[in-house]
Amino acid sequence: MPILAAIGLAMAMSGPALTSRAEAKTLRFAFQGELKSVDPYQINESFSLSVNGAVYEGLVRFRPDLTLEPCLATSWEVLDPLHWRFHLRRGVKFHEGQDFTADDVVFSAHRVLGAGSDLKGVIPGDAEIVKVDDFTVDFILKRPAPLLINQWATWGIFSKSWAEAHGATEATAMNATTPPYAGLHANGTGPFILVSHEPGVKTVWKKNPNWWDKPTGNVDEVVFTPIPNAATRVAALLSGEIDWMDPVPLNDQDRVNANPGTQVLAGPEVRTIFLGMDQSRDELGHSSVKGKNPFKDVRVRKAFYQAIDEDAINKKVMRGQATPTALMISPSLFSRSKDFKRLPFDPEASKKLLAEAGYPDGFEVQLDCPNDRYVNDEQICQAVVGMLARVGVKVDLNAEPKSKFFASISAAGGYDSSFYLLGWTPTTLESSNVFQYIMGCRDPKTNSGGNNVGGYCNPKVDDLARQALLEPDAAKRDDDFARAYQIALFDDVSYIPLHQQALAWGVARTVHVSQPANNYYVFAWATMN
Repeated sequence: MPILAAIGLAMAMSGPALTSRAEAKTLRFAFQGELKSVDPYQINESFSLSVNGAVYEGLVRFRPDLTLEPCLATSWEVLDPLHWRFHLRRGVKFHEGQDFTADDVVFSAHRVLGAGSDLKGVIPGDAEIVKVDDFTVDFILKRPAPLLINQWATWGIFSKSWAEAHGATEATAMNATTPPYAGLHANGTGPFILVSHEPGVKTVWKKNPNWWDKPTGNVDEVVFTPIPNAATRVAALLSGEIDWMDPVPLNDQDRVNANPGTQVLAGPEVRTIFLGMDQSRDELGHSSVKGKNPFKDVRVRKAFYQAIDEDAINKKVMRGQATPTALMISPSLFSRSKDFKRLPFDPEASKKLLAEAGYPDGFEVQLDCPNDRYVNDEQICQAVVGMLARVGVKVDLNAEPKSKFFASISAAGGYDSSFYLLGWTPTTLESSNVFQYIMGCRDPKTNSGGNNVGGYCNPKVDDLARQALLEPDAAKRDDDFARAYQIALFDDVSYIPLHQQALAWGVARTVHVSQPANNYYVFAWATMN
């Protein structure tokens, strides 16, 4: 019996897709977690944004080297610092036949800023979006935003008429119990058309024969299957049941490379893995502490930081394939990275800090952790549990699939976490994105802090980040960001950065894919022999 059939997924990998593969090139892709929704506005998570990017395109897009190029906009101009004008591509059609026009861009801008959207930060909340004519759109800003388009490659444009026809004019929050229409159906302009989506089971896309552009690859169909179990995922790759998988467990990489038909594609990733703490509530939830919140005290946050041996995590859990970090951004994306060093691992200093803060015997708290999102995410959390136990802190590990994890810690879920592990890839590939989403004070008016689960807030940090955005010189801009990092991560100890994980994709040797450092899967770039 095929491996996938044995776990109840025979429909995903058997039948016509296999027998017709010689005629139609079907790429069979597997990931450790599920694709909950095909609405790209529903969750600001790189996996979901990546695969949904096969259907939905932005005004701009990434090249393989992660530089931006025109997409649904052919060009743009900054008429003045507060006035951007975009000229749209003509002759583009959505998959169901609707013409792409300025109306769709204006509609999508309002949809992405709506209550259920998790991508509000891609456009300033107070921006005015104006249709000039059918193929020209203006964005009128209240303050300069020189990096306005840097995260628009992940902002996919919806068809206004299609959304209105199907009651999908607003995005549905991640914690919704009933899947919305746009969570199960899609209608974009991109290189692939959604055929079917069964959350947690299988998603199928077919090549768009009327795409305005030409793919660099030759794939006719993509079949995605979530395979949570690492051993099953590897076995499926080795047996030829799948062509591409992510991630390859660290301890299986030699076996995948030794197999004649498969190989590991490895490389650095710009995602940072970190720990966050609730610093907003007056009483810490999911803990033994009543009437107060220990994490409001910088001494407690620093004690947690210094109790964690990141070098040991890298060596034992990550097998030396991670890059320990002092910052919330990859060194490759920030010129001043070398100026910062992690706080030293020092359990005795940690105990002393806890005692000074009034917790000589520690306390009990829950650690929320995904178990199917990042490389060895649950194992990292297990290591953290053991390390904190040595300084008297009892940590109850709550590891769960990413669909549940993200639903509870998101804004829609009320940021319901006291202590959590998360990863972040800045879609702008520079620091402003980190401050806007993760380290900025939560502010619905400016769409700041949308993924700031712990509620850290320091107006001085926000001021420096805003000041940096107004600086046209990149070196001077990084100087401002460096001052903001110093305050947020070393004076305030707002987060505990751990490491940048390494990419490890397993692919059949007959499949050729590009592996960008933001870990995006671009099916249009894939070629099959």
